Amino acid sequence: MSDKISVLKDYFGHDSFRDGQEQIVDALLDGRDALCIMPTGAGKSMCYQIPALLFDGVTIVVSPLISLMKDQVGSLVQSGVPAAYINSSLSYPQFLRVLSNTEHGKYKIIYVAPERLLTDGFLDTCKKIKISMVAVDEAHCVSQWGQDFRPSYLKIISFVESLANRPIVGAFTATAT
Repeated sequence: MSDKISVLKDYFGHDSFRDGQEQIVDALLDGRDALCIMPTGAGKSMCYQIPALLFDGVTIVVSPLISLMKDQVGSLVQSGVPAAYINSSLSYPQFLRVLSNTEHGKYKIIYVAPERLLTDGFLDTCKKIKISMVAVDEAHCVSQWGQDFRPSYLKIISFVESLANRPIVGAFTATAT
């Protein structure tokens, strides 16, 4: 089995962690929930992507931006990481293909829009797979007092509670109020 440094180097091309990254990675790998607040560009995504690659199951990344999902998944796939996204940009047949591939263990990381979390098809699939971690990207969207508030972010807890086994939960943001 790989270790965190091997994953960091082999998939992301770095020899060492930046300030703060290793502490978050270690917390998640130790099975603890974590909150990560770092400046933009500090490598928050790697803080959940590295554990995702080391865990047995699938990591679900809740992300609010379609363009961010596409960029993240594109970069991961290019690096050899089996990843996908579920959002409103997919046609229904594409959505069904992602669900089928998920059930057949073809992905390690799946990015999903918060509005898709509690849909029947997605929930049914999630109940058939092992979800090791739920990573909440852009976690500041939970704040009702912020301009980026997304009501669907308040339903993340319902999603986590609907799963047979509670996964590790990480929240990641560059903004905190």
